[in-house]
Amino acid sequence: MKPQDVLKHPATVLTEAQRHAFFANGFVALPNYVPEHWLVQLRAAMAELLDRSRSKTETDSIYVLEEGHSADSPRLHRVASPQDQHPIFWRFMAEPVMTDLAADVVGPDVMFHHAKLNVKSGKGSRGFSWHQDIPAWPHTDFSPVTIGIYIDGCTDDQGPLTIAAGSHEGPLFSMYDDAGNYVVKIPDRDLGWLTEDRIRRITGGPGTTLLLNCRTVHGSAPNKAEAARPLLLPVYSSADSFPYTPSPIPSPHQGDIVRGRPARFASFDTRPVEMPPDWRGGYKPVWAHKNNDATPY
Repeated sequence: MKPQDVLKHPATVLTEAQRHAFFANGFVALPNYVPEHWLVQLRAAMAELLDRSRSKTETDSIYVLEEGHSADSPRLHRVASPQDQHPIFWRFMAEPVMTDLAADVVGPDVMFHHAKLNVKSGKGSRGFSWHQDIPAWPHTDFSPVTIGIYIDGCTDDQGPLTIAAGSHEGPLFSMYDDAGNYVVKIPDRDLGWLTEDRIRRITGGPGTTLLLNCRTVHGSAPNKAEAARPLLLPVYSSADSFPYTPSPIPSPHQGDIVRGRPARFASFDTRPVEMPPDWRGGYKPVWAHKNNDATPY
């Protein structure tokens, strides 16, 4: 569903000013949005996943380990598809606290695509290079939205999610390097337009939530603080926006209608989007090349 059609429906969670800000800037932040009773459950579920990771000695399809990870001191960069690893995450993602929020920017009928939990352990956890999301999982239109929830909050020294305001209205950049490797990183030579006045660093207390347009350029610095910076990232689209390719982070819940009804017709935005690699074999192999400082998508 395109923005002009979304705006024909009344907002449920956002104010009209917030909704228009999302479409104008490519993002909107909601301080302390998620209620404490949900944060308590999410923290407990995350602690269980962290405990399970103690037996891991190398990154796999679920756990992306940080340098220094061990059974005694587990350190995680990411958990893929947390909704498939613990029922609390899916319960949360399918509840109105998330789906009504998504509906305000994608339309009343909402489809789930995928999710990840960027734990980003402290003491030097690596960051994320500037990139855009939609080239990794292209859809028939550009309605997909990532909702980022800071489970414990985020301060300036924890490597907050950093946005290039208004960049969703610009071009989509190639996510391939000169050798043809898919690196989910915009080349430095293509970032001359990215001036400090366009950069927004999103910080806030526990439950602070960010809605991010799928075309918006974003990244983050390393986490230099002692504490981890867990950021839960479910992705939703309008029910009439269909993926062209398999997801790099597959889930049995991909395509689930979490609000409203399934679509009978697809919405199309004919602006071009670069295709990612063939994700059917999983995403891990495409990262097994040299000189890549990006993180597996």
